[in-house]
Amino acid sequence: MAHHMVEVAILAGSASDSPVVERTAAVLKENGISYEARIISAHREPDALDEFVRSSGCKVFITIAGLSAALPGIVASKTSRPVIGVPVSGKLMGFDALLSIAQMPKGVPVACVGIDNGENAALLAIRILSIK
Repeated sequence: MAHHMVEVAILAGSASDSPVVERTAAVLKENGISYEARIISAHREPDALDEFVRSSGCKVFITIAGLSAALPGIVASKTSRPVIGVPVSGKLMGFDALLSIAQMPKGVPVACVGIDNGENAALLAIRILSIK
């Protein structure tokens, strides 16, 4: 399944992350950046995630996840493109997700923005896209 050539792919781990997805998408849209948004769980749908990352033509991934927040790291392990992680507040005020995203092993870089701060993820993606 080929995906359109969008500049940014927004991936969320759960439907409960939708409010953050919407705020992220709104900033991209305001700035004329093409994007697509999908909900794919790293834990429950690993094969679908594999296929999406492989077939996406995007330049930057924004990954939105709460709790153990495996999504950003797994995406980063499957691509050489930039990955931005957005931790979502859940049981532990988002600290669990924040630490999961920030503490990637060496060789698997993920940029991490503040808890629930999809807006900054979008702005960072725009800055990355502006590098020539």
